[in-house]
Amino acid sequence: MNYLNTGILVLAAYLAAYLASCQTPLNQWLGVQIDLRPALMVYCGLRTEWTTLSLVAVLGGLWFDGLSANRLGISILPLFVIAFLVHLNRGLILREQHYAQFVLGTAASAASPALTILLMVGVGQMPLIGWGSIWQWLIMALVGGSLTPALFWLLERFSKAFAYPPVSETSFRPDREIKRGRV
Repeated sequence: MNYLNTGILVLAAYLAAYLASCQTPLNQWLGVQIDLRPALMVYCGLRTEWTTLSLVAVLGGLWFDGLSANRLGISILPLFVIAFLVHLNRGLILREQHYAQFVLGTAASAASPALTILLMVGVGQMPLIGWGSIWQWLIMALVGGSLTPALFWLLERFSKAFAYPPVSETSFRPDREIKRGRV
């Protein structure tokens, strides 16, 4: 397990939760809250192991809920479900293709708020939902999907800059002697 990559992803989850709670000119112009946490969970599902994936889902959900009007911990499960499904199917996904990253990011950015609303209704909270919510949900999904390849590129750059590449091991032992010729 590479602790530096885990630290970078936890820091990215913190920044994504903070940016989702900030009022930026892009948020005001589009009228939606831009959330990069589902795209980050797609990255974690494709590139990391279970411990890092779980840590980023739990901390990212708690940080976001601490800065929003959500109940504390309600957005952990949607983030974990997204990363879990991507991680289970990562052998079938073309993870280097920008189109696949866009599609996964769009699906994750659409699923995360929908699952969060279902959980909120399930625990007795009544979120404010109207016809404008459909517009916000579609724009949030498309913006999250279009930012997913950029997030993949950025996190891969950080990973290559700060972490050592895995060492390829040979199948031969170094103390083995190879005898050539006839026996």
